[in-house]
Amino acid sequence: MLSLALSGLRSRWTGFAGSFVALALGVGLLATMGLGLASTFDAPERAPKRFAASPVVVIGTDTLTVGRVTHRLFHPHPVDARLLAELRALGPVATDGRPDAVGVDAAPDAVRAVVGDRGRVVTGDERRQADPEPGRDAEALVTVNALLGTAGGVTTFVAVFVVASTSAFAVALRRREFGLLRTAGATPGQVRRALLTEAALVGATASATGCLLGSWGAPKLARALVDGEIAPAWFTIRDTAWPYHLAFWTGLAVAVTGAWAAARRAGRTGPVEALREADVDSGVLPLGRRLLGAALLLTGAVLLGRALLADPSDLMGRKTYTTQPMLLITGAALLTPLLVRPLARALPLPGALGMLVRENAGAALRRTSAVAAPVLVTVALAGSLLGTTGTVAAAKAAEARQQTAADHVVTGEDLRPVRVPGATLSPTATTGLFVRDGETAVVRYEARAVTDPAAFATLARLPVVAGDPADLDDTSIVINEEIADSESGHRTVGDRIDVWLGDGRPVSLRVAAVLATGTGGNGPYVTATHAPAAPVDRVDVRLPHGADPAVLRADGATVTPVDVWAAPRTSSQTRLGLLLILGIALVYTALALANTLVMATSVRGGELRALRLTGASRGQVLAVVAGETLLAVAVGAVLGAAVAAVNLAGLAAALASLSAPAAVTVPWATVGLALGGCALVAVSAATLSAARTVR
Repeated sequence: MLSLALSGLRSRWTGFAGSFVALALGVGLLATMGLGLASTFDAPERAPKRFAASPVVVIGTDTLTVGRVTHRLFHPHPVDARLLAELRALGPVATDGRPDAVGVDAAPDAVRAVVGDRGRVVTGDERRQADPEPGRDAEALVTVNALLGTAGGVTTFVAVFVVASTSAFAVALRRREFGLLRTAGATPGQVRRALLTEAALVGATASATGCLLGSWGAPKLARALVDGEIAPAWFTIRDTAWPYHLAFWTGLAVAVTGAWAAARRAGRTGPVEALREADVDSGVLPLGRRLLGAALLLTGAVLLGRALLADPSDLMGRKTYTTQPMLLITGAALLTPLLVRPLARALPLPGALGMLVRENAGAALRRTSAVAAPVLVTVALAGSLLGTTGTVAAAKAAEARQQTAADHVVTGEDLRPVRVPGATLSPTATTGLFVRDGETAVVRYEARAVTDPAAFATLARLPVVAGDPADLDDTSIVINEEIADSESGHRTVGDRIDVWLGDGRPVSLRVAAVLATGTGGNGPYVTATHAPAAPVDRVDVRLPHGADPAVLRADGATVTPVDVWAAPRTSSQTRLGLLLILGIALVYTALALANTLVMATSVRGGELRALRLTGASRGQVLAVVAGETLLAVAVGAVLGAAVAAVNLAGLAAALASLSAPAAVTVPWATVGLALGGCALVAVSAATLSAARTVR
């Protein structure tokens, strides 16, 4: 079997070159992502800076513990004057002007005995918890981890998809070869083993090459993430072995698994296939493939419907909108041969040339499906991912704009509102609170603290479900539907709800109003009395006619027209992640299209020469080949657009159920560029190969 496999590789190396490159690239990307992920699991251990000279550090209470649940407070407690005096009795105390922590030069046990439950005592390297933003290193890696994890998942999916599709088509082109082997006495098992051996040889060499590419690309990826301010400046690739093992064995498994189904079909090839001359594909869509494709489409639809009924906000999460299209993409790709002929007839192709293109595409279902499949992936991913992020960003922006009657928004740190005659100013501050959800869970919510409830009621245009935000006072709270309908029971206007404030104090407040959940920004509202440590960071302003907005400017304040403040925005991290994912899909699509069309055109010599003998010019033959290719690309584009439309329709329904603006944003320009790139690569590969064939 090994000699037969090696002979097949030598004689058909051009057909395997595309699979080799695609698999090596996939393994290289997977190794690169894996090495990056491995470097994000632990932040580096840093020495204390703020109180490095003090052996003991006392930190004011900064956590809330309820049962087994612990959360960091929004507003940590200071080390009060009484405790400070007691600590000074033990030894020298170091302060830096901030009240949240102090350094103490005394025995740790003595300090703990004095502090008790009024704060935390830390020693050694744990003293760095008193440094500004002690968790910044670990938090900085969360975005990198999510980005690389998502890109690695998409890379694996696209690699499996492309390699399996290419392998299946390559085997279909070798139908007569397998028929000759069977005529010469080869058993079905020997044919299958020969194909699997070829796949294993290609997979092993491509995976090894990919690991080398990964070791070269990972440091460059780390530098790009740092330069793009997505990863912290100290981020580097660590020396870890498991990403190489994962990438190598995944690549080998993808190669062998992708060839397995094709090998089974090849084993069933009979000797009579060696004599077959018809170019009309048959047996392209067996019952098992139909059932699997239908099952994947049904599963995708059920998961979408379940999310709409159970938790519509889940459809706005990155993990959901990245993975959800994969089921629909795979299902649609499996059923592509069933849809080629109806779609080909529906597309307007006039004249004799159009008829020839349509009939050839319908007869060569395997070739048309193999070309359409990678285009389907690219269009579906571009439409779904960019469409979802754009739609969510637009919904959040529209929601923010609808919820204020202000004409300007002042932002900054610790603002002191400038009083303007005739103007309405509503200062608010960022705070938070904690709400019990069920028997044991305690959920942390970001909230807004309202300084002037009357001005807030004048300018706020909140999506009220029940009650009136104008009733907000020091004894009440405005909540959203998520809190109102938690597992702790249904709460409505007038009910009392027990919460912990941002500084950990427990209070019982009356529900003044219930808001729609929206896109997640309709958080709770309390008065500033319940957040005394929260500085004002936003002031909504409605100026009298003719007033100059410049009068609102103060030290450190930014004055922005409300339409600009509420404009749709996508973070640089999200944009880079989407570009990375779409870049991977485009590269794979280009490789798959070029490889598939070179293989397909190389075996069409007799057919193309027959066209020449019937009087067709060389240009007309190339036009037919280009037309068939464009038709196949169009089929993939239609199916990809259908997948994207289903996902975006589900998102629009989710936004509507959350009482959020549901205007769908379609990334026409990006999808058009991606589709144009696919068409250019496909037509170039097909016509260049055909030109050599009919020369």
